Amino acid sequence: MIATAARRSLFALALPALLPHRATAVEPTLDALLARHLSLPPDGIARVDYAAWKGDRNALASLHAWIAGAATSQPSAMPRAEAFAFWTNLYNALTLSVVLDRYPVGSIRDIHSTGVPFDPRQFFGPWRTRLVTVEGRRMSLDDIEHGTMRPTYRDPRLHYAVNCASLGCPNLRPRAWRAATLEADLDEAARAYINHPRGVGVLSDGRLRVSSIYHWFREDFGDSEAGVLAHLARYAAPALAARLHGARIAGHDYDWTLNDVAGRR
Repeated sequence: MIATAARRSLFALALPALLPHRATAVEPTLDALLARHLSLPPDGIARVDYAAWKGDRNALASLHAWIAGAATSQPSAMPRAEAFAFWTNLYNALTLSVVLDRYPVGSIRDIHSTGVPFDPRQFFGPWRTRLVTVEGRRMSLDDIEHGTMRPTYRDPRLHYAVNCASLGCPNLRPRAWRAATLEADLDEAARAYINHPRGVGVLSDGRLRVSSIYHWFREDFGDSEAGVLAHLARYAAPALAARLHGARIAGHDYDWTLNDVAGRR
């Protein structure tokens, strides 16, 4: 009897290590949802079939269930890479949910934040609405990105990971982010965006028109034009890298049109 009880106690202690982390356990559901509703046309800009997703009650419920399940996790107890993947997946799932709940819309900026004091500088967009509770804290998309991820990880590549449901944004991936492949996936996302015209557009006489991401968050990219250019050069393909030498940034651009397959140009 004593031996049996001891074995049970040892099994109980070992059980948490044997079970997958809650965030990891629900990743396959997010993978399936993204793979089913995301496409990558020849222009290289990933698009979501929002109409089909919203019309599928099971798929919509699955996304909401994924968010609810993920919100019960403890990112503060996770290793750095796992927590980074967790917050990125949660941010992207919440963004999809916000758009799907209000679809059809032409832009995510048509959805206004609610439950917060009016601020004319931040009136457009849902980023200040508190959407989810994680470890007892009610959080908005801004809280996740600017209050948690940017100050915690200080990695400019997070801007290629979180997705704002717009054509100007780095692509939404067709699967969940994972700690095991995080570094390689972040580098891949950086290369894909920087070498696409919406990331870096080469004009004439060594002038560049780059994404507004490098203006809005310049402090994350070295806080100077030289720092931005050095970051771009790090991930640029050889042809672009050659044109970056001696270049200067002449302007910024960003397309807030919804990344909707129905609006494919």
